[in-house]
Amino acid sequence: MSVSAFFVILHTKCDEDNMKRYLFSIMMAATLLIGCATQQQRAERKEMMRKAVAEAVENRQMHIDIRSMNTLRYGSRTVTPDFYLELKGDTLRSYLPYLGQAYRDPMASPSEGLNFEARVLAVRESHPKKNLSRLEINVKTNEDSYFYSIELYDSGKAYILVRSQYRDPIGFDGELSDL
Repeated sequence: MSVSAFFVILHTKCDEDNMKRYLFSIMMAATLLIGCATQQQRAERKEMMRKAVAEAVENRQMHIDIRSMNTLRYGSRTVTPDFYLELKGDTLRSYLPYLGQAYRDPMASPSEGLNFEARVLAVRESHPKKNLSRLEINVKTNEDSYFYSIELYDSGKAYILVRSQYRDPIGFDGELSDL
């Protein structure tokens, strides 16, 4: 192998190493730019959700899709996606599953469970934490009196606790959705 051939191979090798470094630098810069854009988009989505939650609480207009229920006696259960709780002004529409002990004979009146639409008797709003809004709602049906405590986080996540006069309490996890 001649000296000139050695320098050509060495020169080519140096160009390949420089090219690899150059490409690596470009890929790292692109990754950082994409990461910054994604972080900005996340912050914008978070702010939009915070505003949507504040508006829903202020206007008393919300639809919460239920993901799971937390029972006193039977633990936590995942539910099908068709259950919801909806508040529109002074009307509460509850389409929720119930699993627990009832303390009243269901033969005395046909059981509607937690599936009803009723006029809201009282609403109390509070903000116990910076990113949490709580609505406490009282409603009465032909069958029972209910107390709903709706905890709505700025992220759109919701926790609902339902207490009634003649049933075990039950909780639900869900998410705020568009009306």
